[in-house]
Amino acid sequence: MTDYFEEMNFQPIDEDQVAEHQLMLMVRFLRQSGYDELDMQFNTDRLPPPTSKELINNLKSRLVKAHDEKCPICLAPNENLSDETFLTLPCGHDFHNECILPWLNRTNTCPLCRSEMKTDDEEYEEAKKRKQRKQENIETLHNSMFG
Repeated sequence: MTDYFEEMNFQPIDEDQVAEHQLMLMVRFLRQSGYDELDMQFNTDRLPPPTSKELINNLKSRLVKAHDEKCPICLAPNENLSDETFLTLPCGHDFHNECILPWLNRTNTCPLCRSEMKTDDEEYEEAKKRKQRKQENIETLHNSMFG
């Protein structure tokens, strides 16, 4: 009768490959246990990146007549007799052009609802995708257990 190792065609690791194999096992363990997410959570010195330049350039703009509405950032009513330009973010909130552009050049969230927008930072976008996939996996696992 053959044993498990013969049946699975097990080949022992050469002595010069043991260190490399152990390192790969450690890397695999850390990645599977969520070390990447822990690193992102505790890396608090990094601020969110600015909004994508392409998104900023493609924001919908509209003219607001005098006294129509006020900007939620500066809270100044449109007292000028001329029309003012408001930009509309993807979440639907409107702001003065002069008020929202400095904000979007510093961060990628709406100042009212904090919904995130696309950035040009590939590493940040990849981390967001990993976080979303992890959440979807948790929901799938939960739904498979509890219907």
